[in-house]
Parts: sequence; structure tokens; C-alpha cells
Amino acid sequence: MMKRNLHKYAVLCAVALLPLNKSRAQTKVSEATINQKINQIVKKMTLAEKIEMLHGNALFSSAGVKRLGIPELTCDDGPLGVRDEVLRFDWKSAGWTTDSATFLPNGSAMAATWNPALAHQYGIVIGEEANFRKKIVMLAPAFNICRVPTNGRTYEYYSEDPFLNAQLAVQAVKGIQSQHVAACVKHYAVNNQEEDRNTVNAVVDERTLREIYLPAFKAAIQQGNAYTLMSAYNKVNGYWCSENAYLLNKILKKEWGFKGAVISDWGGVHHTVEPANNGLDIEMGSSGPYDQWYFAKPLLAAVKAGKVPVATIDDKVKRILWVMYHTSLSANHPAGKMSTPEHNHDAYTIASEAIVLLKNEKFLLPLRTNSIKSIAVIGDNATRTFALGGFGAGVKARYEITALQGLQNKLGKNIDIRFAQGYRANYLANNTPEQNAGYDKPDQSLIDQAVALAKTTDVAMLFIGSNREFESEAHDRKDLSLPFGEQALVDAVTEANPNTIVIVTAGAPYDLTKIKKKNHTIVWSWFNGSEGGNALADVLTGKINPSGKMPFTFPAKLKDSPAFALDTYPGKNLTTPYKEGILVGYRWFDTKKIEPLYPFGYGLSYTTFEYSGLKADKKVYHSADRINVALTIRNSGGVAGKETVQLYVSKGNSVVQRAEKELKAFKKVMVEPGKTTTVTLSLSAKDLAYYNVKAKGWTVEPGQYKLLAGASSRDIRQVGTITITK
Repeated sequence: MMKRNLHKYAVLCAVALLPLNKSRAQTKVSEATINQKINQIVKKMTLAEKIEMLHGNALFSSAGVKRLGIPELTCDDGPLGVRDEVLRFDWKSAGWTTDSATFLPNGSAMAATWNPALAHQYGIVIGEEANFRKKIVMLAPAFNICRVPTNGRTYEYYSEDPFLNAQLAVQAVKGIQSQHVAACVKHYAVNNQEEDRNTVNAVVDERTLREIYLPAFKAAIQQGNAYTLMSAYNKVNGYWCSENAYLLNKILKKEWGFKGAVISDWGGVHHTVEPANNGLDIEMGSSGPYDQWYFAKPLLAAVKAGKVPVATIDDKVKRILWVMYHTSLSANHPAGKMSTPEHNHDAYTIASEAIVLLKNEKFLLPLRTNSIKSIAVIGDNATRTFALGGFGAGVKARYEITALQGLQNKLGKNIDIRFAQGYRANYLANNTPEQNAGYDKPDQSLIDQAVALAKTTDVAMLFIGSNREFESEAHDRKDLSLPFGEQALVDAVTEANPNTIVIVTAGAPYDLTKIKKKNHTIVWSWFNGSEGGNALADVLTGKINPSGKMPFTFPAKLKDSPAFALDTYPGKNLTTPYKEGILVGYRWFDTKKIEPLYPFGYGLSYTTFEYSGLKADKKVYHSADRINVALTIRNSGGVAGKETVQLYVSKGNSVVQRAEKELKAFKKVMVEPGKTTTVTLSLSAKDLAYYNVKAKGWTVEPGQYKLLAGASSRDIRQVGTITITK
């Protein structure tokens, strides 16, 4: 099935690339025809009808114009899959029996695959299921930078690196929109904390904005051609994102050439005239009366009063119609599919490539199943599902294989598998702190039961970590501590059974310091979708060789992370200055020589890989050249495996502050045991540019650059040098 997926992706790319001139000519004709139709429609519309299209008329739709054949613009939540149907005017379930969807692995799991082809396949699944549900816009993908490790939405976003985010976002967008469904990329921009998210002002310098927080959005627009974009709740440099003329009009629409519609986050609009004139196109929210919203009767009055030009309203309507002509009103619109076997297998493939092997010191993994007679499966996460929970978007999954079910499916016929709960996950996102009091305390009676079981089995598997209640939209975690008294459980079971395997299920960094020191076998899983349990069982038993790599840095302690080291989180007086500038994530840790618990890009395998022979195709490049770097990867172990080769670039003696290294290319390759493969990584010399604030543009600085190829940001295996000339 993986071959089918990659073949389909290759074919799509080939179809897109071969007849370039013909394709571009057809596109121009098509776009001209669409624009002509749109102009004719707008001329027939009344001002009141135009205004009706610019604000929600229900929780997940905005109005069309029936007399002109314009449908409603319907949307639904992602990015874990297509959300279950809710009532038109209420968040309660609509009670449908046809809205059970495929639960796809969370955003940081997707990033851990380091596999853009899988992001494309993810997009196709989302698009096909959205079509089945008659949804025009899917509110996905989400890919803000992981600046704050305790952010409640870290699990939903991708990574801490703008390049990795961009590569995944572009393919997710293309996949969704290949099904004539609009991707809505979010949250634009600098939306990196849930604490005070509705009011906080993120103060970011221009270079940091351009180099860190905007590149993935730019790529999603210019390379992915995303049809819609969601403005964030927060302010950036003093202006709400929903009325930020610099972000929306100047950068997004003028510089990047965005043709689609800007949609507000739900309830993220604060005025009428400012967002109308400054780039917002559609106001969405969670409750009525809809005709009283800022973009309803007040906007109509503002236009009549001359505060908002009619031409501005027309532009918004044209953008919405442009989205429709590429989605609901497009020719040959696909019918859609829902939770098919192919979708389930795609979810499995993503999940299996996302799992990260953190430690395998005694080579307990893969399990030697022929010599194991009994396994103790311990921990609430072994039987918990993750499609739903907390505040925010979830999925009514048609099914979800838990970790325990996956192990039973794989091993239950030959191995005695017994379960003990181990801890109580007594935390609900919607509870008050008082109601959640004591959630972090161990339950000694459950620990005693777990220890008693562990003593009787050949292997103990500890399933700890987080869940969708504890990591949730609308709040951040207070620290990196493992919840629910889990450390006490780990200590007790590890002492009781020397063959203890720790499996952490979570979507964001946690403090694993003691576990890393004391435990010999550690696996990191995620909120890993409908097939998460089966994928994990196949990794533990060796059917799948783990190939996941961490998409963010694990700080050894929270104070090591830049936002906390510089005391800028959550901010004072509702203002959070991004004092670290471009040094976010591994850029900070590597530049400041701070040892992380686990570095960016880290992940082990059941085999070993040797790097050699790094060589660039030239020694000297001009700023307009492409740089091709080749190196050899040898699988020096005994089983086939996938390795993600990461290429970082370093510029010494720069005229501006630079990170010690920056990711500029990567490639994931399969290598058979004992075999070698040549990996070629290509980038443009322009990719080495920094944003020149004085020149208001990108500058490729001449001089010598180091090329650093490795298995993580801290595990550099090959080094080369090149020179860039003017």
C-alpha cells in the first residue's frame, strides 16, 4: 500500500511537471474564464447580498445567494480529520450516523515522519472525506512554530523549524486541494501560545518574522496555492491579526499574491472598519445573532457611510467566489469517500513512520516474541483513545485501535497479555484548576496492582504520557512534568521488572530526564490516529523499523527554552516580546551550547547508518545558482531501515547574527542491510539568504558556508564547505 501511495504521489508530480507550457496556458484561459464569470455575478448582486457572504450564518457556514446560484461556503474543523457534524447553531452533535471519519495522526506526529509524500497523502484523505461530507473548506493544516514547549496546541502544529513546516504544509495543501476542497492554512501569524491567546500582543522584529514565522505560510500560498487562510486570535506588533494591514494586505495579498479568502478564527474579530479595510474577508464565530456581527449590519452601515469602499467589498466577494469556482462550483468535482480501507492504511503508514525510538540500550526491541510468554501492559494510555478530548477539534473516528488492542491483535494468540491501569488520568480540559486539583498525584493502590502484575511477566510495557484532555486548545501546561503521578509508577514497575519498556504517548515535549537516565528502552508515540495501536505493535515487534525523528527540541529543563530563559512567556501586560529573535528551537540550543534532553531531528533505528563522501557539485557558487550536495549512506546493520538525512548550513563571521546551523534540506531514504545509497540534496543559494531589514529584502551574503549532514541537529556526520560569491 505504501508503494501505491508513493506511486500515486509520483504520478501526480509527473503530471504536474511534464507539459508545463500547455498546462500554464490552460490555467491562464481557465482563470480568465473564471474571473469573467465572477465579475458578471458581482455586477448582479445587491450590496446587502454581498455583505451576507462576508460573515457566518451558522457555526460552520457563510451565506450564498440562492437567486444567483451561489451556494453557502461550508467548512469544517481539521486537522486530525473531518470533524463530526454539529448542529447548525449549536456545538452539540447533530447525531448523524454517516459522519464517522478517519482519525489521522496529529500534526507533530506528521512532522516526525519527515516525509512530505505522507503529508500529501494525508491531504488527499482529508479532501476525499471532506467531499463526502459536502464541506468546501477544511480548516487545516495548522503549522505554527513550536516556540513554547508547553503550548496546548503543540500537538496540533508541526515543528519548531520553518523549513520542515513548509515542506509538509505545501504537500498537505496540495493533497487537500487535489480533491477540489479548499485548505485553510492556520493560524496566521505568530500564534504560539494559548495563554492569553485572545489578547496577547506578540512583538516580533521584522527579520524574525520573515525568517521564522512566515516562511511556511509563504510556501503554502506560493507553492501550495492555498485557497483560504485563517487569521490568528492574537495581536502582532500591536494590531489584531484579523485587522493587521501589514500581515494581510501588504505581505499576504500584495507581496505573496494570495488570491483566496482570509477567514477569521472563530470570534477573532474586534471591529468593523479596520478589518474590512485591512484585509479580512470573512468573519466567523460561535454564536449569533449573526446579523449583529461586525461584518453584518455594522459593515453595511459602514459602507453606506463611506468608511469602507464598495470596491473593497467587491474584492472580498470576488475572492470568495474564486474559492468556490475552484471547489464547490468547479468542473468534475469528486464525489468523495469516507473512511475507506485505503484511508485507514494511509493513517497506519503515517503512524508507523512517526514513532520515534528514543533508547534501546539493551536491544530489548524488537521483541523476541518466540522467547516471550507473558507481557504486562500497564498504564491508562494503553486503553485510551485520542480522537476526541479537550477543547477544540476532534474526530468521531469510525474506529481507533488502542495500544492494548494492537498488541493483542499482533501477539494475543501466542503470548499471555494482561493489563493494569497504573494511574488515573483524572484531568478534564474544561474543568477549573480546583476541579482538577490532585491530578498529578500517584494512585498507590493502582501502582501496587501494576507492580504485582509486572513481577509475574517476562516483559512489562509502561504506557504513560499525556492525552487529549491534558494537551488541549485554550490552555497551556504549567510545566514539563509528566502528569498523573506517572513517574512514581515508572520507578516502581522498573524496579519490579528488569525488562520494562516505556512507551510515551504525547504530542509535545515532557521531562523524561529520570526515565532517560534509569530506563534502557524508551519509545515515543503520538496521538497516532485510527491505526495507532496496530502501527505501534508492528514497530515493537520489528515488522516496522522505527524511522521517526523528533520535530522539536526537548529541553532538559523548561528554563533552557528561550521564551522561558528570557522571561517573555506568557508576557507582561498582555505583551510577549520575542527577545530570542531568530534563535528559536534548536537554533537557540545549538547556538547557546545548551545541552537538550533530546535534540531536534533525533531518532534511533533497529539498524545503524554510516555517512560518508559528502561533496557539493561545485566549490564556488553565485547567488542565483543551485547547490547540489551528494553523500553516501550505508546500512551497516542487519535489517532494512529508513534514514532521514538532514542537511544544515552554517555561516561563520556573518555581518548579522546567525544561528549556529539551520536546516536547509532533508531526504528520507530506505536502505537495505549491507547496502549503500547515494543521497542528493538540492537547494538554491538563495535559500541561504537572511532578511535584510535595511534593504527590505533578502540578501545572500558572500563568503564561506559549512554544509553539515547528520542524523539530528547534534549528530553531524559529514562536513563540507562551499563559497558564495556576489
